[in-house]
Amino acid sequence: MTIRLAMYEGSWKHIRERAEALGLDLDVVTCDADGLFGPEKRPPEEVEADYFWMSVKINQDGVAKPVFDAIERMKRVGVLQTFNAGLDNPFYCRMAAKGTRICNSSAQGLAIAEYVFAQVMSVLHPVAEQRAMQAAKEWRVTPFREISQQAWAIVGFGPIGEAVAHRAKAFGARVLVARRSAGSNPDVDRMGMLADLPGMVAEADVILLACPLNDETRGLAGAAFFAAAKPGAILVNIARGGVVDDAALIAALDEGKVENAILDVFHTEPLPKDDPLWTHPKVRMTPHTSFAGDGGPGRWDALFLENIQRFARGEMLIREVAAEDI
Repeated sequence: MTIRLAMYEGSWKHIRERAEALGLDLDVVTCDADGLFGPEKRPPEEVEADYFWMSVKINQDGVAKPVFDAIERMKRVGVLQTFNAGLDNPFYCRMAAKGTRICNSSAQGLAIAEYVFAQVMSVLHPVAEQRAMQAAKEWRVTPFREISQQAWAIVGFGPIGEAVAHRAKAFGARVLVARRSAGSNPDVDRMGMLADLPGMVAEADVILLACPLNDETRGLAGAAFFAAAKPGAILVNIARGGVVDDAALIAALDEGKVENAILDVFHTEPLPKDDPLWTHPKVRMTPHTSFAGDGGPGRWDALFLENIQRFARGEMLIREVAAEDI
């Protein structure tokens, strides 16, 4: 079976040797930085594809907007594999409505899990104090909190939530998960639905938001959420900024209901320089960089190479998302 495979020209240059080594019957067409296809510079409306790989290369080369636009204007796209983990961009809804099958990415999961632990442990351990003691040549014990003595509540259980749960359990934490559907997992002590969340956050020392942004989760972490939280909890948001009510979060921090907030995502990105989150003493923020581990690019490539082989064999694709869940 010949597969009409489409992608940005920079992506094809990057993956070509490995893709051709698969031995598949690929008819490859690429678009340029202006969203035009092939050496003839054909407009997207004249091009169709069985499979489009939207790799992270479009972000790296600064051509995301024209490529997104070109994909949406194409005559047909059978399968769209994206580098995004979250599909809250309305573009994906519009593509799904056209009948395009969409696969998201799990490549970020491991990197984001490591980010979560680095940030949380920087709160639990008095590293800055210890560095100051070293400079002052001061010798004294500095107590710290152990993850093994904690409960972690994870909201959302995709690749990121799973990776964090696995590592939290390895540390000896009690792991609580709230998700859209029932299930079980050996790393989870209690699995519940979003309706069970108030009881979970009341027990949790660390609350991780790792859920997609949709009508059910928008503003989920609001006043009632923080009122239910265990005093002294640490909130980590690596989901989307829209999951958190910022005013309610700041009030919870000021009142001591939440001890620290670790934020990597925001309502507006880049975050405006006058936003109070920049300077709040209990907020640790990073500019949407939790995914940027050095293993991510290899996992993005591997996911595409595995999926295009599965597509050729007519098998189930990895990370395909049901249209109703987009």
